[in-house]
Amino acid sequence: MSDFDDTLNENETNGGTDTKKSRITADMVVTDIITQYPDAVYPLMEIGMGCVACPASLGETLAEAAVVHGFDPQDVINYVNDRLGFEVDE
Repeated sequence: MSDFDDTLNENETNGGTDTKKSRITADMVVTDIITQYPDAVYPLMEIGMGCVACPASLGETLAEAAVVHGFDPQDVINYVNDRLGFEVDE
């Protein structure tokens, strides 16, 4: 059985729950975000956060990266979540 089949079977046995449905949070490491949500690359790049190629993204949270780039972390989190179709904090 392939890894793909294993994933399908696991998804069926856990009620079809997809753990990727959780929105992005401040404490998530940038590379983990990009791995789980590849489309997150686009909004990050749009605002000037070149996290895709940055070595710091391996251990840096989204909040930390936002501060390094001079952004309010919550603004970045809300922007990325909105672009990914998740609810945002007001």
